[in-house]
Amino acid sequence: MNLQRTLAVFRKEFIHIKRDPSSLVQAILLPVMLLLLYGYALTFDITEVPVAVWDREQSRASRELVNRFGASRYFTVAYQVQGSEEIARLLDRRRIWLALVLPHDFSRYLETGEPAPVQAIVDGTDANTANIILGYVQGVLAEYSREVAQNRLRARGFDRPLVELKSEVRVWFNEDLESRNYIVPGLIVVIMTMVGSLLTALTIVRERERGSMEGLIATPLKKWELIFGKLGPYFLIGMVDMFIALGMGKFLFDVPLRGSVPLLIVLSALFLVVMLGQGLLISVLSINQLQAYQMATLFTFLPAFLLSGFVFAIKQMPPALQLVSYLVPSRYFVTISKGIYLKGVGLALLWSEVLILLAFAVFFLVTAQRRLVKKIR
Repeated sequence: MNLQRTLAVFRKEFIHIKRDPSSLVQAILLPVMLLLLYGYALTFDITEVPVAVWDREQSRASRELVNRFGASRYFTVAYQVQGSEEIARLLDRRRIWLALVLPHDFSRYLETGEPAPVQAIVDGTDANTANIILGYVQGVLAEYSREVAQNRLRARGFDRPLVELKSEVRVWFNEDLESRNYIVPGLIVVIMTMVGSLLTALTIVRERERGSMEGLIATPLKKWELIFGKLGPYFLIGMVDMFIALGMGKFLFDVPLRGSVPLLIVLSALFLVVMLGQGLLISVLSINQLQAYQMATLFTFLPAFLLSGFVFAIKQMPPALQLVSYLVPSRYFVTISKGIYLKGVGLALLWSEVLILLAFAVFFLVTAQRRLVKKIR
């Protein structure tokens, strides 16, 4: 491979990128926009759930239970209603996500020791959110029931506390359970997938459409010289995007980075080579730019978003999709990114993912080199 010829192709491709400012803006600004939008908008933290309360008794005991919900950071008692029609209207207009209905003889249930029926009506249009809200409701009710039982025993002269199991919960790796702490590392993977594959998917097929491929064919340029010269500028752009994403994650979203920064940079470069190779292969196989763009979206961006474990847990997917996810390179880099970011692990635990990415890189580049034909079709 002749380095001088490779650098000549590199300069040619770089000049082409400079003459096409829209592509450069897309490559630089798109990751920034994605990080801002997803970093702030995409969250799975459910707090301050708007609640409507229909307290049919208005007693001291019922108000105390309502106050428990109001004091929780997960709930905001937004409405005091007087009928089921009002609850239905608020739910229809999505003013509330939860309605509590306390019976008219709530205090009697507490005094007699019978189970007090407290109705919780949850907006189930978002099943995941509804399940989380139900968990919060059961937690508040369980704590209130325990205190009521304790007070009843004291009133009867039993001063010994109830025997109960005290859970000491400790969350590892994301102590505050902040969604952005695992969204941002996963989003870096999606950004590098987009930049790496979508831009390079147009490189070869664009030369064919514009008729400039004939000039390259007439030169003594070898296939590998053409490939490395073409991919070089996009590799630099992808690494710039990666550093921008790292900086925004650290200084804008305050996402902890517990592992080795140099290791993350090196493995990011490896993943970028995989994506560049996949994009180049798509470009070699495509007939025109539209087809290349559609194929790149279908085979790189969508799997990275849906099947990599970035948003949805792979183990919760149907078995067939779990098998398909093994063919998605982003799956392995999501594991690497989250492992380095949140767990601070190193190559001792990530070596298998690294080897798989190396295999993907070799496969895509070698296949693209073999399918690249230096002749006019």
